[in-house]
Amino acid sequence: MSKRRFDSVWDAIEDTPQEAASMKVRAAILIAIQEYLKEKNMTQADAASLLGVTQPRVSDLMRGKIELFSLDTLVNMVSTTGREIEVRVKNKGQRKVA
Repeated sequence: MSKRRFDSVWDAIEDTPQEAASMKVRAAILIAIQEYLKEKNMTQADAASLLGVTQPRVSDLMRGKIELFSLDTLVNMVSTTGREIEVRVKNKGQRKVA
């Protein structure tokens, strides 16, 4: 059995590079929302009101059930928190040069 190295857990568990890329973005946004809600010490009921969803939906978010959230839904939620999303597209394997 040969060992393979992956840049991300998503690269290892998703079937295609496209699915892995989507999951990386969704995970980053989900974590940003979780961090915001924790920083503000919001109850799940208050978070649900802010995000325009139900309390069970906030519970799913806080428990990291990423498969239940589309990219569009997460973008809308994070925008509601006042945070901005920055998109950067680069060639695969491209290194940042100082």
